[in-house]
Amino acid sequence: MDEDGDVEQEQARLPMLLEAVLGVGTDLELRATLQHLVDAATELVGAGQGALRVVDPERPRLTGLFTTGMTDEERARAGRLPEGPAGELGVPIRVHHQVFGHLHLSGKPGGFTEEDLALLRVLAAQAGIAIGNARLYETARQRERWIEGAAAVTTALLTGESAEDALTTVAEQARILAGAAAGVILQPTPEGGMEIVAASTSEDPGELVGTTIRPGSAVLVQLLGGEPVFVEDSATDPRMTTPVRSRFGPSMMLPLRSGGRLIGTLALPRRRGDEPYSAVDRLLASQFASQAALALVLADAQHDRERLAVFEDRDRIARDLHDLVVQRLFATEMMLESTRRRAGEESGEGELLGRAVDELDSTIQEVRTTIFALQQPPAEAPTTFRGRVLRETGGAGVLLGFQPSVRFTGAVDTLVDEPEARKLLAALRGALAAAHRRPGVGRIQVDVGVGDAGAWLRVEDDGTPPATVTFP
Repeated sequence: MDEDGDVEQEQARLPMLLEAVLGVGTDLELRATLQHLVDAATELVGAGQGALRVVDPERPRLTGLFTTGMTDEERARAGRLPEGPAGELGVPIRVHHQVFGHLHLSGKPGGFTEEDLALLRVLAAQAGIAIGNARLYETARQRERWIEGAAAVTTALLTGESAEDALTTVAEQARILAGAAAGVILQPTPEGGMEIVAASTSEDPGELVGTTIRPGSAVLVQLLGGEPVFVEDSATDPRMTTPVRSRFGPSMMLPLRSGGRLIGTLALPRRRGDEPYSAVDRLLASQFASQAALALVLADAQHDRERLAVFEDRDRIARDLHDLVVQRLFATEMMLESTRRRAGEESGEGELLGRAVDELDSTIQEVRTTIFALQQPPAEAPTTFRGRVLRETGGAGVLLGFQPSVRFTGAVDTLVDEPEARKLLAALRGALAAAHRRPGVGRIQVDVGVGDAGAWLRVEDDGTPPATVTFP
């Protein structure tokens, strides 16, 4: 072809170049932009096949492959080669002066020309700008998702979730945002290791919860020191010692730290062979972990404030019952007792007054029992014998449909030792269970006391016929 013909041919391809440049820059989605680049470059120079190999800027490896006109076998081979084979036309794609990837074309009848290379370089330069814009857009969207996720976690934690549910919420939200196979929370153990206390996976997370990192593991120095740990392949990294590590590949282990307090570690492992975490992924996940840690601390503080308010309210009620009700009842009992003595033990009036005194005494005992129950921390296992008795009767009340009356005699918390307490509680459970099975039971009186002869228990009901259980 003569010189004039070459010029005409190149001029004919200028509109194609312009269209390719405009087409590459129209899509803000990064993956769509990269695929469009390969397609446009292949068409522009008349190649049969095209491949764009995206490289990791931090280490020599491929992080993405986009092809056109290739079979599965050819695509697999293209993914294994760091550069194109001889006979290909290749140019680097640079974004902000950093190599983003390499574009290789092949399969053109008659081979490639210098003009093909010149056109491809122009397209590559414009593509670098388009890819930079697409990356900025994708990073902005990714950052927005992480910010929304952190806000959702904060809202969920401040609505009153339990500590265990709060940790699971953090793990689940982080797993979804990071595209991880699992999200787990590890916390320090008394032995000096770390244990998975909450987990979220697309499958059953039960096998992960309870997994421990043994004391002495190399990774623990960083984790307990509140430092992030980034792992390329969990299955082969010598720092990873947990039995589940063989299932995972790239992983981030981020400190949940707020105000100098280490709450635990958020781990986000991906499956083996999955795409490694980018620098942007690591930055956004680290920021999320910091915000989640602050939310956990705030939620814990709010929970403490709510518990304190409950305690204060219960203390106030208990003081009011003691200062107003019990004292008045006790004064009334004294007046009735004095009147009964003046009326005489044998008279009918004396007998009625005696019954009134007994009823008042029983009422005083039950009010004092209520005061004691109000002074116990809610939703926690009681440590005193008196509290354990009340827990047993309270639990039985749910099944019975009414609360048994309980009276204590003597210093039961001080004088009843642990072996004796266990026997009494076992007898109490048996008596309450038997009352539940009997027909017609609408009232149960439980009396527990301790004296010179030791501790004793009496359970009396109004069933058909009435039954009384004593121990020992």
